[in-house]
Amino acid sequence: MFKRLTYLLLIITTATAIAEDKYQWLEAVDGDKALAWVKEQNDLTDKSLGNDTLYKELYQDALAALGKQDKLPSIQVKGNWVYQLHKNKKNPRGVYQRSAIEAFKQGNPDWQTVLDIDKLSHVEETKWVFKGMTCLSPKHDKCLVSLAPGGTDAHVLREFDPNLGTFEEKGFYVPLAKTRASWLDEDHLIIGTDFGKDSLTTSGYPRIQKIWRRDTELSEAETLLEVSKDSVSAGAIHYDGDNYDISVLIDATSFWKRTYYQWLEGDKVKLSLPETARLQGVYNGKLVILLKSDWTYKSGIYKQGSMLLVDPAFLRGGKGEIETLAEQSRNFIIESVSVNDKGIYLVAMEDAKSSLYFYSQDKGVWNKQLVPLPENGQIAISGQNDDVTFVRYENFLTPPTLFAIDSSLKVTKVMQQSATFDSSDMIVKQYFATSKDGTKVPYFAIMNKNTRLDGTNPTHIFSYGGFRSSMQPSYSGSYEDLNGAYGNMWLKRGGIYVLANIRGGGEYGPAWHAAALRENRARAFEDFEAVAEDLIKRKYTSSKHLGMEGRSNGGLLVGAVMTRRPDLFNAVVCGVPLLDMKRYHTLLAGASWMAEYGNPDTADWDFIKEYSPYQNVNSDTKYPATFFFTSTRDDRVHPGHARKMAAKLKSLGQTVEYYENMEGGHKGSSTKEQMAKRIALAFTHLWRQLN
Repeated sequence: MFKRLTYLLLIITTATAIAEDKYQWLEAVDGDKALAWVKEQNDLTDKSLGNDTLYKELYQDALAALGKQDKLPSIQVKGNWVYQLHKNKKNPRGVYQRSAIEAFKQGNPDWQTVLDIDKLSHVEETKWVFKGMTCLSPKHDKCLVSLAPGGTDAHVLREFDPNLGTFEEKGFYVPLAKTRASWLDEDHLIIGTDFGKDSLTTSGYPRIQKIWRRDTELSEAETLLEVSKDSVSAGAIHYDGDNYDISVLIDATSFWKRTYYQWLEGDKVKLSLPETARLQGVYNGKLVILLKSDWTYKSGIYKQGSMLLVDPAFLRGGKGEIETLAEQSRNFIIESVSVNDKGIYLVAMEDAKSSLYFYSQDKGVWNKQLVPLPENGQIAISGQNDDVTFVRYENFLTPPTLFAIDSSLKVTKVMQQSATFDSSDMIVKQYFATSKDGTKVPYFAIMNKNTRLDGTNPTHIFSYGGFRSSMQPSYSGSYEDLNGAYGNMWLKRGGIYVLANIRGGGEYGPAWHAAALRENRARAFEDFEAVAEDLIKRKYTSSKHLGMEGRSNGGLLVGAVMTRRPDLFNAVVCGVPLLDMKRYHTLLAGASWMAEYGNPDTADWDFIKEYSPYQNVNSDTKYPATFFFTSTRDDRVHPGHARKMAAKLKSLGQTVEYYENMEGGHKGSSTKEQMAKRIALAFTHLWRQLN
């Protein structure tokens, strides 16, 4: 009876809280009243920030950086071809093109147009955003192209022939949905999509995986896996090689937990992996696994953060073995893994800086080799086949550089983009702030070598602090691909830029993330506040000259910090944010993040309400001047969060600027011009408040 009464009280409390939300009408994404409000706010921001002479200068700085013609491409390797999406003035949405891999490797790519996104958008009268192409190996001549109207997560899937540059008229086609598809063979897909009634989870993702045969209706596809509506999603991956053919079905029961099955002879067989494990690929018929928690299996004990090689038969109760290839330590945090037929590449971090290792097998013995690449930066594998691996390197002052690594681990520089700013007078320092509970929190500070420590330097802190995402040195300063725009927009004008590696991320492995989960979320905020206080203590800046920025989960971070410590900052940039944590799980993909934040419809609200920004706005408190940005077409984090928070703060007389791009999805922009406008508005806001 007591439990039932508690539940009824919770329902009543929730209903009352929702009834008191007088800005909930702004959650109507395309509602006439809501869009009229958005247009009004955009117009006000254009008049306030957009007419500033400084904005016009910053916009040109941003456009020059984003529009660099030698900008290092984000590449994909498919067989003997290298693919990239190239954007320019003529093609702001991009041309998907390819070059023979040998020509590209030698620094003389022979680019051939595969698909012109601008031309397609014009012909089909839809503002398409290219979301990727998945091809059937080893020939890579049958592909699935994903196209999203306005950049949403939901996309249309269409079969495509890259050799002819045409869509297959009678090929596979899936209408707009958050589809996940893998090639099984040339006539079959493993697919999860919106199959109709009850085929999606509460989070809005596919809950059913099927095998779909060519030349049949999607409704005729054979079901392989069906998961609970309360799971995040159902997924599938198919791996094939010379001596193996493995299909894995995945029930993502929460954002951080998975139940794995192998599809064998027309049936699914559960694999006895821990729920927190992550499948990274297949090497020689064995699964490559990263452990996110300690694991005891049969007679073996395996440590959190380790990379394992696992015989799938052993996980099905048969014979086999498990090999530990690498173990985590504070100075060796496994960030990512990439598998090919020759071996396994592993990117490891030490204090948020990367190194690359290659694991290869010789007569049954594993060898670990350090690949000779530059230090003190970020390393990411861009693409590979069995003969060459392309690796991207960058840091705060070094433009992105692409290296090719052959099977003998010989490293060759393929290309380096030209600098977008002169960094000869710049310096990078790494410090460790002490958080409230004594934890040492690293952060990077980038500035002019002759910066005076007088507490007056305009300082901008960027962070994220969630979902195990690591913030590492990058030429953009953050995880966005801004191509060093902050150099001329901020650093060369006398500002200090700071990247904070707070808990909630993955900089020190799974435990660093877990330390700020759910009821411990405040630790991420305390870490961020500790970095700000450390900068002030070192006299780099003061509260009057200190600003902060975060996107998505980082938007929640800065929203929470500005309501917790409004005295500590003078300006905020809050992008595509979560802010109403009472309703976040009811909006778009929000339900999928309850393993990160908790469920506000339960007793979890007791700790969530302590930091939920929207609920913690106080009418008699002066908050830092805030610039909000979002996208109408963001179908991941609902634009209502930013809309409602901006409206609430404005009603209280706070200093607020608001910008909502009408397309762009969760990225917030679809073209470099849209991106340039957004970051120019943000930096104009920061300079106006902090200088």
